[in-house]
Amino acid sequence: MAAHKTFEELDDGLGIEIIFQDAKDTNAPSCPHGPTLLFERVSKGGERGRRFYACSACRDRKECNFFQWENEKVSEARLQAREKQNQFKRPPISHQLYCSRFRQFVALPLGQKRFCLDCQLLLLPEEWTVHSEHAALSGDITVARLRRPSLLLSPLENKKSNAQYLFADRSCHFILDMLSGFGFRKVLCVGTPRLHELIKLRNFEQKIEKDKMKTLLLDIDFRYSQFYGQDEFCHYNMFNHHFFSGEEAEQIFNGFLHEEEGNKVVMVTDPPFGGLVKPLAHSFRQISETWRRLQGPENIRPEMPMVWIFPYFFEQRIRECLPTFNMLDYQVDYDNHPLYKHGKTGRKQSPVRLFTNLSPREIVLPEEEGYRFCVICERYISAANRHCSDCNVCPSKDGREWKHCGQCQKCVKPSWIHCSSCGRCALPDHPCGRSHNGCYNCGSMDHKLRACPNKHTQIKRKIKRPKLRDTASHKKSKVQRKTHQIT
Repeated sequence: MAAHKTFEELDDGLGIEIIFQDAKDTNAPSCPHGPTLLFERVSKGGERGRRFYACSACRDRKECNFFQWENEKVSEARLQAREKQNQFKRPPISHQLYCSRFRQFVALPLGQKRFCLDCQLLLLPEEWTVHSEHAALSGDITVARLRRPSLLLSPLENKKSNAQYLFADRSCHFILDMLSGFGFRKVLCVGTPRLHELIKLRNFEQKIEKDKMKTLLLDIDFRYSQFYGQDEFCHYNMFNHHFFSGEEAEQIFNGFLHEEEGNKVVMVTDPPFGGLVKPLAHSFRQISETWRRLQGPENIRPEMPMVWIFPYFFEQRIRECLPTFNMLDYQVDYDNHPLYKHGKTGRKQSPVRLFTNLSPREIVLPEEEGYRFCVICERYISAANRHCSDCNVCPSKDGREWKHCGQCQKCVKPSWIHCSSCGRCALPDHPCGRSHNGCYNCGSMDHKLRACPNKHTQIKRKIKRPKLRDTASHKKSKVQRKTHQIT
């Protein structure tokens, strides 16, 4: 069960590091979610531990319990059982067959169109008997409704792997208008099915062909294969940059990234909030590198234009991985998230933001929602974000007005107070003296372990620990605990 425990520590810079291998390296075993990632345990002293492979997409072992030591010899029987399990978890039919079924379904009279709610499947008349005991929708599955599959499908809501929190119309329209203003004619939608939908709906309403935008959806939810053709949707895992349909899907992806006739490409992604930042950033860099290679030597842009939608408290991690990205003050809302939406059941301030390598000064946020332009920072900011003359920035991250602390020499959240014991600002009821926000290797408070210049060299620090009796029974219990952790 050790893998499950360590996944709660992943990417926090304290317990586990991800080892990215050469793209040509095919040694990584596969789970139902594609090639696994290589992880390495790191002790608080910086000492390196044993490496292991685990699922790229799922941090919860209930979703995917794959675990294998790096140099472990796996028996042929176990490999066959693993492949059988992988096959079982794959889509029951091919994307091509899904497309054929969809054409048959559209041609049916309205009264014969049924959708199985239990199986999340469009049903043809010859399949009704098999699904007779399942809950189903029928009678009102119109063509207009089929154009919005995100409203027909039940959202997946595991926040650590494949959570589908769908944009509210307000946010979706703003993002699309922003992209149109930059002149983008192609939008690569990575895990953003509702944006993909909206683009296709606008195209349907557009009478002028040149005003239409092209869109390609990459998503781990294979159910969208029922509604979109092979040139519109690819079954894809953003945590390991894996196309489940292999070279055929990659060719479609490469063809979409190629810019021609002035059709500029932009990527918009909305990963699960429980996902690991490092593998996501690694995949996005691979997408950017593919885009740059396809444009040829005449391309003067260093990287592909991107918009990454994520909570503001991941800003430091995102900027460490992608230094050219900036966070905007715009608050993204979702229709089906219990907190990240306006209304009685949501928060007054959504914590979800846009991170982008586009120029912040050129992105106009809606003034009717209270956003205004700061001439000093040269970007649009939220209504309560006040420019600090001491810090020379508009410091607020969460939508509230922050205050400047002279002792910390920076702006902090309004609910924080300065603690003389800790030497920093924190919540009034924080565990004084018991938290450690610095580096566990060298002890510096200026950086985390992952940014430590000496992280490859263990520095012995004097840590007072309670003495344990060195008895045979104690040694036995210690061995038992270690054995339990790796089983």
